Amino acid sequence: MLRLRTAARWSLSAALVGAGLNHFFNPHIYLPLVPPILPGPGVWNLVAGAAEILGGVGLLVPRLRTAARWGLIAMLIGYLWVHIEMVVNPHRTDLGRATPTWALWARLPLQGVLIAWVWWVGREAPRADREPSVPDA
Repeated sequence: MLRLRTAARWSLSAALVGAGLNHFFNPHIYLPLVPPILPGPGVWNLVAGAAEILGGVGLLVPRLRTAARWGLIAMLIGYLWVHIEMVVNPHRTDLGRATPTWALWARLPLQGVLIAWVWWVGREAPRADREPSVPDA
């Protein structure tokens, strides 16, 4: 189980860092997703990208893992707003217009899957999953 958790942690970390970098290299994708009530979509895009990168890296550093886990969970909960905006106002973005309505709805429970994934890989492994200690002689 420990190897599975480690592989899942590295996979999620890579996905988060990649998605975070994409905020910087392709901001045009994300800028229209920022809800109109929030001023400065460019700043929100950069903050979101940096948070994804920092959270992804933080999951790999044992001393930062708990903080990264809670920060990523908060971020994913915050992203629910963006996904709801996409369902309610798909016409606002190219992505919304190009995505079938059922797929926009399907993104909502996907956030729950991502939150569970972050929770699992970001917590300490239960004692049974850890390497066995060498008994005292």
